[in-house]
Amino acid sequence: TMKGLMVLLMCTVAFAAVAKKERVLDQKLSDKEPGSPDYDHEAFLGKDQAQEHDELPEEESKRRLGIIVDQVDKDGDQNITEQELVDWIKFTQKRYIREDSNKQFLQHDTNKDGKIEWDEYKEATYGFMEEQANQDEEDGFSYKKMIDRDHKRFQAADGDKNGNCNEEEFRAFLHPEEYDHMKEIVTKETMDDIDKNSDGFVDLKEYIGDMISEDESEGEKPDWVVVEEQQFHEHRDKDKDGKLNLEEVRDWIMPSDYDHAVAEAKHLVHESDDDKDGSLSKEEILAHHDKFVGSQATDWGEALKRHDEF
Repeated sequence: TMKGLMVLLMCTVAFAAVAKKERVLDQKLSDKEPGSPDYDHEAFLGKDQAQEHDELPEEESKRRLGIIVDQVDKDGDQNITEQELVDWIKFTQKRYIREDSNKQFLQHDTNKDGKIEWDEYKEATYGFMEEQANQDEEDGFSYKKMIDRDHKRFQAADGDKNGNCNEEEFRAFLHPEEYDHMKEIVTKETMDDIDKNSDGFVDLKEYIGDMISEDESEGEKPDWVVVEEQQFHEHRDKDKDGKLNLEEVRDWIMPSDYDHAVAEAKHLVHESDDDKDGSLSKEEILAHHDKFVGSQATDWGEALKRHDEF
């Protein structure tokens, strides 16, 4: 319905505004507070499986966790290493991406031929915006620019350059942060957004201006702005020339010097390794089950079935 399309449009614009506030693509494993039980649960089970539903009795929670631990223990030696935890955490995080992109692929493959043409995607996604796209920018938002950006990303995702995207290529289009060959196009998208004077660099004013609204820019600097300015000078601007080039922008939005899965695995081992041998036994994990799954129920039957893919 037209009402539904307008709601979708409003959500799209709202998402663009929110996304502008946080550029870093290497997101945390959970929206919860790092180090909290909820963060650990989402990191270990995956966001799609760690929904807090009905309470489970402790013994049932432990029993079901034990089945998952056997999945994590890839070599079957009854000893969970930090690397096995890292592999498992990355698996659970990628599962959502895989399932989300598969669902969207089916929705956008309107002629059901197993591939998505650009015009097919454009019509399904922006067809109702055609009139707006032909108009000038309104309130600083350009529909045409949004469509052109998607087209360039679509072309970058089309690895074999045959004019369409198969399932894997479409996944790269939707989740470019997961693919090395997509990082250049995402970096250019970010530069285009922030580089207001089009000089090919991001200066401090542009860097802060991308994170703060016009209303917030008046008056005394909020504490977080002071912190971000310090981040800009000390960490973002690596060559200390007062501005960020493409490589520095890429390092900012897709940092390679910190791995959230590794950090989480170290945290779980540190919290649960009672005998301090550097790894976890099944007994140690079950003894600390609240750190991995708590006593909150998830869709366990579906979770266990999906874990067979690991």
